[in-house]
Amino acid sequence: MKTIKELDIKNKRVIIRVDFNVPIKDGVILDDNRIKKSLKTINYAIKNNSKVILLSHLGRVKSVEDLKNSLYPVSIRLSELLNKDVIFINETKGEKLENAINNLKDGEVLLVENTRFEDLDSKAESNNDLSLSKYWASLGDVFINDAFGVIHRSCASNSIATYLESGIGFLIEEELSIINSAITNPKRPFTVILGGAKVSDKIGLIENLINVADYILIGGAMANTFLKASGINVGSSLVEDDKIPFCKKVLLNDKIILPIDVTTQNSTYFITDIKNEDKIYDIGPKTVSLFKQYLDSSNTIIFNGPVGMFEEDKYSNGSKGICEALKNNDGVKIAGGGDTASFIINNSYEAVFTHISTGGGATLELLEGKTLPGLEVIK
Repeated sequence: MKTIKELDIKNKRVIIRVDFNVPIKDGVILDDNRIKKSLKTINYAIKNNSKVILLSHLGRVKSVEDLKNSLYPVSIRLSELLNKDVIFINETKGEKLENAINNLKDGEVLLVENTRFEDLDSKAESNNDLSLSKYWASLGDVFINDAFGVIHRSCASNSIATYLESGIGFLIEEELSIINSAITNPKRPFTVILGGAKVSDKIGLIENLINVADYILIGGAMANTFLKASGINVGSSLVEDDKIPFCKKVLLNDKIILPIDVTTQNSTYFITDIKNEDKIYDIGPKTVSLFKQYLDSSNTIIFNGPVGMFEEDKYSNGSKGICEALKNNDGVKIAGGGDTASFIINNSYEAVFTHISTGGGATLELLEGKTLPGLEVIK
């Protein structure tokens, strides 16, 4: 699989699939991390006098109301970051877009409107309509995929690679290198911190990583199911009863480390003192200390999923404690995308980590050992 450096892009129309799916409220971008992560690839294309055509989705488009999810605010922010004007076309296909691309000069950048606007009538983008892929491909000479956050999806904008000479950008190259290295050749001990709400979301991940990790520290609501499987009363906490047999099987492996105290709606208790009316929302301070013992000696760490209901500040102490525990660790520390990345960035813990992934689902599927459709079509 070639990278952008291995392709001839000079003076060519280069379509770059980026991930500008950023949170926007009242026209204001709340987190521009994904935009910044795309700059290296975009700037490389500009320096090679490419005519740069950018494609990205933003949110979901299910009804006319969702057409408010325009990439226009992103074009403004991108112009600031590139220190040059970005041409924004508020259409995804048609004469206006085609004329704008035909008039592009070397080194200019054009951003196409939200690719998921094509989902409004026929879900052409999300359902991987190859006629749409072929149309978008007709607008360029070379295709570069640098949208790590969507390479686990089969969609029309990823499948442009079917029709053009294609490769990956610097962001995907970095993500693949760091994450694959951590899985296949970790510096040991190798410890994984798993959070999130559901065991069912992490079954493939657990089954894959239990063979390569030295320890798996489990928090978040998914820990409730593991605790119940081990015979602990978890009160009225969220539990996936149908996943208890799976948890019991996994718990036969001594790599799994569970919480020893938890924070409920009322107080913090040892796990043996939970009352029937209690709901668990976070790991407790003694669990943070227990986890820290494993993290202090670890040389490779993957943090995938906050360990509490971090959206409410009073239940974010466990996740903050994990980040604090990692501050003095000099090993390789990788954070998954999605909620994990949002928590870390919003709480100013970026400097703690070696790498913060830009993809939630993509990171998860990569850690599970799955093939990623956006890469397969390039291969």
